[in-house]
Amino acid sequence: MNSIRALTLVTSLICFSMADVAFAKTFVYVSNAEDGDIDGYEMSADGALTSLGKTEAGKLVMPMAVSPDRKHLYAIVRSEPLRVVTYSIDTAAGTLKSEAAAPLPDSMSYSSVDRNGHFLFTASFGGDKVAVNPIGADGLIRAAASQVIPTGHNAHSILADRANKYVYASNLGSSQILQFALDEKTGTLTPLDPPLVKVHPGNGPRHLAISKGNRYLYVLCELTGTIVQFAIDPKAGTLSEAAYVGSAPPQTDLHPGVVRESLSTTASSGANPAVLDADKTPRIWAADIDITPDGHFMYTTERTNSTISVLSIEPETGKLTYLASYSTEKQPRGIRVDPTGRFLVAAGEKSDHISVFKIDGQTGALTLNGRYPVGKDANWVVIVETP
Repeated sequence: MNSIRALTLVTSLICFSMADVAFAKTFVYVSNAEDGDIDGYEMSADGALTSLGKTEAGKLVMPMAVSPDRKHLYAIVRSEPLRVVTYSIDTAAGTLKSEAAAPLPDSMSYSSVDRNGHFLFTASFGGDKVAVNPIGADGLIRAAASQVIPTGHNAHSILADRANKYVYASNLGSSQILQFALDEKTGTLTPLDPPLVKVHPGNGPRHLAISKGNRYLYVLCELTGTIVQFAIDPKAGTLSEAAYVGSAPPQTDLHPGVVRESLSTTASSGANPAVLDADKTPRIWAADIDITPDGHFMYTTERTNSTISVLSIEPETGKLTYLASYSTEKQPRGIRVDPTGRFLVAAGEKSDHISVFKIDGQTGALTLNGRYPVGKDANWVVIVETP
């Protein structure tokens, strides 16, 4: 009798497990700045995308972030009125529903959510500031920023570490990374001692990524394609410089980049920011960075030559090694690796398609898996695996 009961229990557990696997779905969202909407797709197990249609957002919708429970998507609109729109995610269908909107203190070029889903962090390139908006217990953002912090020139990104104790923000124009302690109850950011670390002049620190083990912060530099590796002090949260590694192809014909003008709230698109003191010289213009879930590989984009580079990550030291580069959609602004680490999605600001690449788990190599229609000025990509 006991053996029959045990068999019944095992069978039940297997059925429940299979049901969970069958229910889990993966959705891809791409913001289209010029069209002012968000494209949605469902990703199948083989990486193929099926369109879910478009959701209205607002002209110059760009940065997006997802709540840790994967039930809400937060989209930043960089046209007037400057705001963040909260969408609920239908976990079965993948459709988005606008639930709330809240004002932002400036045109924000980047957004992220703390690891507990209580606060939205944003950074303003043109406004030289970072901000914190509280997220309600229901996952909605209704309130204005609870904290606005002036920074150096061209704040470009802001990200909490994996332990949710510290927050880092890049300043492209001032060549520095700000470092804060995070109060998890109030969302207040307090500068560490020292409050910042410098990046070598002329690099232009842009987007950030944290290593799987929370030991290293990686900073992609827009003007050189260089990735700066910093070690994170686990007790103090302060950063110490570890290495500089190039991610642009060694054979590149590009010259070091220059700082671009900030995006106007009345711009028709985010795809053509002017170069200050413009000339005709082809220049490096790096954009986005992501790391595979297993922590083995890093991917970065370069917009002028429209390439994605892959680098290996040494598990113990965090050391980066450049491996290869691949052609992709024109002017690739955003990339994202899916939660399984098997696929990478790339969006190009000057392309009417997005690309899905299959990732070789052993080598990090990319193979084009498919291309799919998308709106105008596709820039930010997020991927959500529903519970």
